[in-house]
Amino acid sequence: MNSVIFRAEIHEQIKKVGNADIIVGIPSFNNAHTIGHVVRAVQAGLAKYFPDHKAVIVNSDGGSSDGTTEVVQNTSIADFSAILLHHRIQPIAKIAFPYSGIPGKGSAFRTIFEIAQTLEAKACVVVDSDLRSITPEWIELLVKPVLDGGFDYVAPLYHRHKFDGTITNSIVYPLTRTLYGKRVRQPIGGDFGFSGKLAQFYLTKDVWESDVARFGIDIWMTTTAIANGFKVAQSFLGAKIHDAKDPGADLGNMLYQVVSATFDLMENYAAIWMPVRGSEPVATFGFEYTVGLEHVNVNTTRMLKIFREGLLNLREIWLRILGAGDLREVERLGALDDAEFHFPAGLWARIIYDYAIAFHLKKLPAEHLVKSLLPLYIGKTASFVIEAEPMGQSEADAAIEKLCMEFENNKDYLITSWK
Repeated sequence: MNSVIFRAEIHEQIKKVGNADIIVGIPSFNNAHTIGHVVRAVQAGLAKYFPDHKAVIVNSDGGSSDGTTEVVQNTSIADFSAILLHHRIQPIAKIAFPYSGIPGKGSAFRTIFEIAQTLEAKACVVVDSDLRSITPEWIELLVKPVLDGGFDYVAPLYHRHKFDGTITNSIVYPLTRTLYGKRVRQPIGGDFGFSGKLAQFYLTKDVWESDVARFGIDIWMTTTAIANGFKVAQSFLGAKIHDAKDPGADLGNMLYQVVSATFDLMENYAAIWMPVRGSEPVATFGFEYTVGLEHVNVNTTRMLKIFREGLLNLREIWLRILGAGDLREVERLGALDDAEFHFPAGLWARIIYDYAIAFHLKKLPAEHLVKSLLPLYIGKTASFVIEAEPMGQSEADAAIEKLCMEFENNKDYLITSWK
């Protein structure tokens, strides 16, 4: 058992609650204009689907200055009977506090895990505080497989626009699926359900002073659950619509954060992923329906310019990482017209494996290495946008499935070079 030392004011709040069946964690940072909606949806979901269970909403805040925590404290559904089927038996407790530790989502999650452990919660959920599309049903879909189905981890499954979530589609999903053999479609989705048992297991891991605490937490939670043999499922939640993040602005940082966390996990779990061949679907809950999605505009001309600049500026680095053969292939792409630009799936899979191997062999400092992947990733994304422009959603999904098969078929290449 970890010894958990909470600050006095949190300790008081926890003591008042005593114990709980369900914990819903909402990490936040300056989300005053969206978090009220999230809290209302959570309360409605708990009241409607789990009226007999004692539930606690935990808002773990990163030091907001816009009144986020006040919004959480003041948001409640006044008249349950107006929107719900029956009254709750237990009132829902709320705990809101600033967390301590390295600033970042992982530190917020750690506090949520600790509270779950202290209150002996059976099921936990974490949801993003900037969600505009969350409904009360999300709570049922993330909690029920844990409480009734014996699952330890429930990943979200959303419909997203075909040009949204490209880091997931082109790197994280194909790589995670190939390494660990489970087809979890959104391994970095941000909204998860998990068992109290898994929350306790997470606390035993010594990662809280590392990059995981800052930003690698989603892929870390998913991979840790799969690699350690916990029972994993996914639930269809509909559309994910949240505060728009400018993909151009922090793409380099996001790519670095997610990819370096994924590569770090490969180091830890090499003995587990090496023998895995092929992949299998995981249990999926929820009723799949089509949703209207906000259009994502993409400027491929600008993206291909970044790719070609990479060819000029990073040639020496790419040669060290990819070797002469694959670099020649990449240079051939640079000579194509924009309209003809096509990045072959097999080449892309090998490039990601080459980067994983370079990371493993410490060929360059980690940040330097992963950031040199950016122009290649932007070129691959531009290629997908050009090809998928005329496609419907299901055709675009099929193209991503094909990419995953390239990763799976090339896995021996990774293993041979890794050893």
